[in-house]
Amino acid sequence: AIEHIARGLIDRTLPKSEWTHAAHFAAAFWLLQHRGEATLRDMPSLIRAYNESTGVANTDTSGYHETITVASLRLARAWLAERPGMALHAALAQLLASSYGRSDWLLGYWSRERLFSAAARGAWVDPDLQAFTY
Repeated sequence: AIEHIARGLIDRTLPKSEWTHAAHFAAAFWLLQHRGEATLRDMPSLIRAYNESTGVANTDTSGYHETITVASLRLARAWLAERPGMALHAALAQLLASSYGRSDWLLGYWSRERLFSAAARGAWVDPDLQAFTY
């Protein structure tokens, strides 16, 4: 299922209804395992292209979100690094069972206003509530 999600993102065949919070982390885990650090460079364009293929515009108020993507990728990279050799599905299950499995986990670091600003959508914006150390 993890590979299905990642490949569906890459080739833009994943049904929009399957592009969930969990699917974002599943794709990140798979890509990090198979493409390594290139994932940090490639993920923005993959998400933007996928959004466009599903009719979601990438604007200041919808679609791709740089701060959320970068923070999620940094967390995913650290999560996997702390679990060397663990199967992706097991690492993903652990992450989703943790507080990071909640779609609002970023609000522990960023205020809602700052995180959902046009600035944070377009570029990395540092958190304003507590340091993000991943």
